[in-house]
Amino acid sequence: MKKGLLLSIPAALTTLMGADTYSLDAVSVTATKFERETKEVPQSVAVVDNEEIEERNVLNVKDAIETIPGVITMSKNNGYDSRLIIRGAGLKARYGIREIMVMRDGVPMTDPDSFTRMDFIDVDDMESVEVFKGPGSIYAANASGGVVFIKSKSVFDTDNNRVKIGYGTYDTLNANVKGSFAIDESNYVGVSVSRRQSSNNWRDWNEFDTTQASLKYGHLFEDDASLQMEFAYTEANLQLPQSLSADEFAAFKETGETTNTNGAWQQSGRYSDTYFFNVQYEKSFGDLTFKPQAYFTKWGHYHPVTGLINDAPDNYVVGTDLAFDAKHTLFNRDASLVFGLTARSDIRDNSKKYTYRDTIDVPGPSTRIIKVTSDAKGDLAGVEDGTSTLYGFYVQETFAPAERLLVDVGLRYDHLSFDIDGTEYLAYDYADGNYTTGEGDYSVTESYDLLSPKVGATFALTETLNVYGLIAAANQAPTDSEVRANLTYGSSPSLKASLSVNYEIGMKQRSRDWSMDLSLYYNAVRDEIVAVKGADNTTYYTNAGKTKRIGAELSLDYLVNDVVDVGANGAWFDYSYSDYVDGGVDYSGNRQRYIPDYQYSLFAGYHDGSLSARIEGISYGPFYMDDLNTEKYDGFTLVTNLSLAYTSGHHRYQFNVNNLFDQRYATEVDKTTGYGGPKYYYTPGMPQFAMLTYTYTF
Repeated sequence: MKKGLLLSIPAALTTLMGADTYSLDAVSVTATKFERETKEVPQSVAVVDNEEIEERNVLNVKDAIETIPGVITMSKNNGYDSRLIIRGAGLKARYGIREIMVMRDGVPMTDPDSFTRMDFIDVDDMESVEVFKGPGSIYAANASGGVVFIKSKSVFDTDNNRVKIGYGTYDTLNANVKGSFAIDESNYVGVSVSRRQSSNNWRDWNEFDTTQASLKYGHLFEDDASLQMEFAYTEANLQLPQSLSADEFAAFKETGETTNTNGAWQQSGRYSDTYFFNVQYEKSFGDLTFKPQAYFTKWGHYHPVTGLINDAPDNYVVGTDLAFDAKHTLFNRDASLVFGLTARSDIRDNSKKYTYRDTIDVPGPSTRIIKVTSDAKGDLAGVEDGTSTLYGFYVQETFAPAERLLVDVGLRYDHLSFDIDGTEYLAYDYADGNYTTGEGDYSVTESYDLLSPKVGATFALTETLNVYGLIAAANQAPTDSEVRANLTYGSSPSLKASLSVNYEIGMKQRSRDWSMDLSLYYNAVRDEIVAVKGADNTTYYTNAGKTKRIGAELSLDYLVNDVVDVGANGAWFDYSYSDYVDGGVDYSGNRQRYIPDYQYSLFAGYHDGSLSARIEGISYGPFYMDDLNTEKYDGFTLVTNLSLAYTSGHHRYQFNVNNLFDQRYATEVDKTTGYGGPKYYYTPGMPQFAMLTYTYTF
């Protein structure tokens, strides 16, 4: 049966060095859009393969990538609400993910203005997850923090069909049916249906459920070209619990449960549905490979947040990417030129904002909302239309000027624009704690030119050990929601695009018995966009003058014998503001809030035929609660996860326990200082969680 180009791993870049390796390295696509081994990539990149995904029995993307050094990711409820920070990028996000490009099979899950929602990611359809850290990937449009590339299960893979069902603590259910079948030697069809739900009743207002289905089609042509198409649907419902006060967090540490918090906005959430279509084609014309792609998404959500309810049922994303890979000769050695064009647009039609209908108010001359009792809509507060458009090109040359030297030189350019028109009838006044007359009609139009150059080199010291160096840069534009937040707050909407320049050196070892990745980096950021929380818990945005991020990352995996491996991952952070003054307060020299002094994880695995096990402990060092650096939170040490699995023929039985010793800790702490003294906002980590899963493969 012909598998075509799609099912082979091109060897051209591997043989550029002219050296044999002892083991096949993980495959990266974020560096060039075409596959190459991670050892040859002159930058820090990590790949989590399907075996590790299944072993961890992941329920969200956070579970798959949380031990990668330099990556900070947290979830409140095992849903899709993962907080994601890569080398400091994404820190400003109040909700969702910003400054980081999230891709699924080459399709951006990230809007042109850099905002990412994770509700569309079906973790039971993930084949691998790749994390490319910092500027330098030609995938990264308007994303200075790097790329998270999720590869779904291939329609051409007919050997891993399954029925999977798991049940766990807090009424958690996880079920998946997946099958791919060959109609004939050229035509393939695949189906996947998933359901996940949990009451998460260790916290109030914390339920989660999602239903996802996809239909895939693949065709292999006689000339080795390939075509893939996918249609998918997702319904996702997520309640968003509020942060805890200091007293409430103390009670959580004592009991492992939380009651209703003292915040007013108890009914926040996001309830969405998404329709998605993607088509990819790949064909080689001699030394030229052409890979065009087009995609379309329709999504809508009902999204109660602080003060107002967003109701936006009609949103559309349409885009295309035309990628080429030209093999040629340079310096009498094999070389590769990757280039392409990309364009996409995010269109939001007739989105509306409403007041909360059901509230409890403090009566008197200054009425104040102290609690909402449902997420039902009240009066119409505003309407808005918006379009964000991004288009650009990318080019990267990979060549070997000497026998053991591999060089990447690349450039990406993107033009981003957004155009917003709306009418504000009512607004939520944070100071008074109630609704007031809105500003009426408004219009926001901004555009940015974004450049991402890079030059990197890898040198093979031995057959198994490479060293590398990199200089790469990227612009990061503000989002339209940040500009609108400043308008609402009364600040100037004018925000500059930041510039992030990354200097990095490192080494990568790949052999039969062990692998190692070490990276040292200095990341200079100019005009970083910073989220500032006011005394009344509002958030606005400003540009910090200069920020410096210095760090080191290390990953080790050692095969003790044929069945046991041990390893460690660690990162050290020194992130601070070099020049940052806002509201008359000078933060220059201060460390960035929430970024720990260090993070590390330790793990051991056992794989002996039918029996497998893995234990890992995750630690997160102390961090400042605010940019003023007035107080630190201690972090947490060795939150331990355990996995046990037994396989017999077509049957697999698996038991997972997260937070094995039931530690009570916070994943994030904010501190604000204003009227009435300091206030603390704690996000608690999930208590002990256990799940039993059965899988039948066919």
